[in-house]
Amino acid sequence: MKAIIIGCPGSGKSTFARELNRITQIPLFYLDMIFHRADQTTCSSEEFDEKLGLILREKEWVIDGNYARTLPVRLQACDTVYWLRYPLEVCLEGIKARRGKPRIDMPWVETEPDQEFLDFVKSFHTDYEPEMEKMLEQTKGKEIYVFSSRAEAAGYLKELENCMSARVEEKIMEFFQAL
Repeated sequence: MKAIIIGCPGSGKSTFARELNRITQIPLFYLDMIFHRADQTTCSSEEFDEKLGLILREKEWVIDGNYARTLPVRLQACDTVYWLRYPLEVCLEGIKARRGKPRIDMPWVETEPDQEFLDFVKSFHTDYEPEMEKMLEQTKGKEIYVFSSRAEAAGYLKELENCMSARVEEKIMEFFQAL
């Protein structure tokens, strides 16, 4: 699997990605960890593209993050897209809930509201989603999952976990039958 997870900041992309990684054991990469440094500076576009290119050459991956500039490249390289398309209120609650907590997907702890970031989030549904939707509509041959709620996404992950468990049990049975 080569999967990307997209959606408004605060939608829970990283949480979904961690669960997907836990269930599938496919390597997980956070675009925020590539772009942001611990000192709250960012890398250049060239450095970001180089690191992303290395990831895209891997056999399997799950990539968490939007980064619209590189979305076409990731869409071309992936076979699966997960879009967490939740209401703005859900995303704002997600941002508030993570404030002050260490995160594996971010190299520093966000301690205070960032108005510029919140303005970006508030405009995401009108300014960025239409372009993402257009790109996805033009994408052929990919599995595309669009979740409208956390419950839908959780249900999918539970179903996937059940399928993976059934496959493992089937492989074990095949192994013992072959003895």
